[in-house]
Amino acid sequence: MVIKINYSKCCWEDGKCSSCACGGACVGCVEACPVGALKRGKIVEIDKEKCIDCGACISACKHGAISFV
Repeated sequence: MVIKINYSKCCWEDGKCSSCACGGACVGCVEACPVGALKRGKIVEIDKEKCIDCGACISACKHGAISFV
């Protein structure tokens, strides 16, 4: 399986949190990844070579923006 981000649901846009009250100090999918396969830039990006498809980011996403496909 492959991890996919639905950017229409993702709270991280243009390098900042756009929907919750974290003030840019988001603790979610990126922090949950045990191998550092996700990073925040302008958007949340997945390094598919690092990703081990464990699903930790899926569980950590409060917005339901990450899933297996």
